[in-house]
Amino acid sequence: MFTTQKIAVVSVINDLVTDNRVNKTCRVLIESGYQVVLIGRKLPGSPDLPAWPFKAVRMNLLFKKGPLFYFFFNLRLFFKLLFTKADLLFANDLDTLWPNYLVSRLKKIPVIFDSHELFCEVPELQNAPFKKRIWESIERKIVPKLKTCITVNESIAKIFEDKYKVKFNVIRNIPEQLPGAVPPDKSELNLPPDKKIIILQGAGINIDRGAEELVDAMEFVNDALLLIIGSGDVWSILEEKVKQKNLSNKVHLIKRIPKSKLNAYTSIADLGISIDKNTNPNYFNSLPNKLFDYIHAGTPVLATRLPEIEKIILKYNIGSFIENHNPKHIAEKINHLIHSPQLLEYARNTALAAKELNWEFEKEKYLSIIKGLKY
Repeated sequence: MFTTQKIAVVSVINDLVTDNRVNKTCRVLIESGYQVVLIGRKLPGSPDLPAWPFKAVRMNLLFKKGPLFYFFFNLRLFFKLLFTKADLLFANDLDTLWPNYLVSRLKKIPVIFDSHELFCEVPELQNAPFKKRIWESIERKIVPKLKTCITVNESIAKIFEDKYKVKFNVIRNIPEQLPGAVPPDKSELNLPPDKKIIILQGAGINIDRGAEELVDAMEFVNDALLLIIGSGDVWSILEEKVKQKNLSNKVHLIKRIPKSKLNAYTSIADLGISIDKNTNPNYFNSLPNKLFDYIHAGTPVLATRLPEIEKIILKYNIGSFIENHNPKHIAEKINHLIHSPQLLEYARNTALAAKELNWEFEKEKYLSIIKGLKY
C-alpha cells in the first residue's frame, strides 16, 4: 500500500462484523486524516465483510479458543503489525495489547489502548486463577507505560486510574442518531400484532447476564413475546429451556443478525431488557451497548441497579429496575410495566435521552484525543 496519508492500524480479537465500537473508532480515525487498516480474525460462521471505507483483514487461525488460540493470535498479530506500514497503532482490549505495545516501541509510533471492560474481571477468568494471573501480569507491565488510554465509562476509568496512575479518557459506546427512521409494522417481521414485544439483545449473552432467569420468567408473563437476539455462551442453555418449558410461543431465539435488521426489531419492541448480575466487578461497572441501542430506538428499559446503568435510567426517567433475579419477580415487573401507562412516558423520555446521548457529541472528545497524540 502506497499512500501519503498517515496510516492507523486497528486490531481487535473478534471477527469485526458486530463490533460497532471498533467500527466507529475506524471512522473517527478516517475523519482525523488517517487511512485505516482493521485487523481481526475469521471464524467458521463469520459473515462477509460489508463495504467499509477502510481496509479490513481477518486472520484465519488453526485454533479457535483456549491458550493456543491466544498465543498464536498474538504471535500472528505481532508479525502482521511489524510488517504493516503504520503511523499509529490502536489496540482494542487487553487481548491485543501486548503485540501492539511491542511493535509501537520497535517502530517508535504511538499506540492507543481502548479497554472495553475490566478484562481481568470477566466471569470466564474468575475460576481460572492461572489464566487470570497471566492477563493481570500483562496489564500490570504495560498499562502504566502507556500515554493514551480510553475506556467506556467513568467507573471503569476510575478503577484503572487508581490502580495504575494513568489517565483513562471516557468514550461511551453511543450510537449515531438516525433521524426520521420509521419503525416497521410487526407483520413485516412476522411478529404477532396483539402481543407486547420484549427484547434482550447483545453479542455477549453469557453467564450471569440474566438471560436464563428471563426465559424462566416468561412462563408467568401474559400477552407478550420475548425476543433474544445475538449470541453468547448460554445460547444452548436457552434453547433447551425454551424446549423443556414449551415456551416457543412466548420466546423466540434469533441468532445474530446485521445491525440494520436488529435495529428494526429494537424499534418495535415495547420493553428492552438489561439485567446483568452483580457477580463480578466487570458486570457491576458495565455500561452495556444495548442500553444506548434501546434509547435510540425509543424503547423503555427494565434493568438491574448497576451504577452506570442506574445513573442514565434515573437521569432521563426511561425505565424501571428489578430488585432480584427470581423469575417470578422479573415476570411481575414485566407484567406491570407492559400494561402500565408509565411505559408510554418512559418511551417519550427516550427522545430527549437520544438527543443528548449522541455519537456526534461523543466523538468530539475522540477527535481531540487523537489530535493530541504523542509518542
